[in-house]
Amino acid sequence: MKIYPFIDNFYRKATVIDGYNTRLLKLCHAFKEAEHVVIGAGAGFSAAAGLEYGGKRFTDNFQDFIARYNMTDMYTSSFYPFQTEEERWAYWARHILINRYDVPATDLYRLLLNAVKGKDYFVITTNVDGQFEKSGFDKERIFAVQGDYAYLQCADGCHEKLYYNENLVREMVQRTKDCRIPSELVPRCPVCGGKMDVQVRKDRYFVQDNQWYASYERYEDYMEKACEGNTLLLELGVGYNTPTIIRFPFERLAAQRKNITLARINRDYPNAQSRITRFIPFGEDCTQIIQGLLLRLQTPYGA
Repeated sequence: MKIYPFIDNFYRKATVIDGYNTRLLKLCHAFKEAEHVVIGAGAGFSAAAGLEYGGKRFTDNFQDFIARYNMTDMYTSSFYPFQTEEERWAYWARHILINRYDVPATDLYRLLLNAVKGKDYFVITTNVDGQFEKSGFDKERIFAVQGDYAYLQCADGCHEKLYYNENLVREMVQRTKDCRIPSELVPRCPVCGGKMDVQVRKDRYFVQDNQWYASYERYEDYMEKACEGNTLLLELGVGYNTPTIIRFPFERLAAQRKNITLARINRDYPNAQSRITRFIPFGEDCTQIIQGLLLRLQTPYGA
């Protein structure tokens, strides 16, 4: 007798035209059967958790910058060509404060942690807001490829040391006046004397320190193990901004290996470009899906 009579065709390619409950139960089945769970999270996951870079969250926190520079959201504003370092750091200090330090662990990240508790998991993320670490995920099982708002680096990458910035960021925000910080607060590289920057990958000067390489090696080792077992790739909010880091590699692995299931949760781009046998796409609300998964994991047979 089959426990999951509605999953007779589990190993065929699923599409978003399949019913939501059917796809959710397939995800529950794949999750329970998985020996390894690889979480790949992008900006869409943090946005779903409430860390949106536009809308009311932006207008409530950046009225003075909007009035002076006609800014429209935090993403495009991070590329604004400020004329002075005092202006640039006034903006960045506030950006870092509200996205890294003043926001606690969000409910959605905590829900995800509850889902993977007891599983052998690893996280690869392009997010730089530290939410995985804040939510209680094992630091040794997180690879933050694109950096972390909590650190500064030499803008020219003259050396590989990173500098924790919370105290400086808070002082900058406190002393910002007319969208500028005092000149004495502008950070300078202690080695070359040049400009400092946030440790976020945007050019060839991005600093990959020893900790970055150690995380990379742990991720590579884990993926070698995961490729040999029954593995679920749980892709969350990964679009086409930097698809070569998570989206394309996940899809390629799932297309090549029959022991790997790809579950893609993406509001705008849920479907796959490749032919994947074990594929479960979702375009629905991420919180709804993770809550539904948890509920079914906690009930007999995932029903």
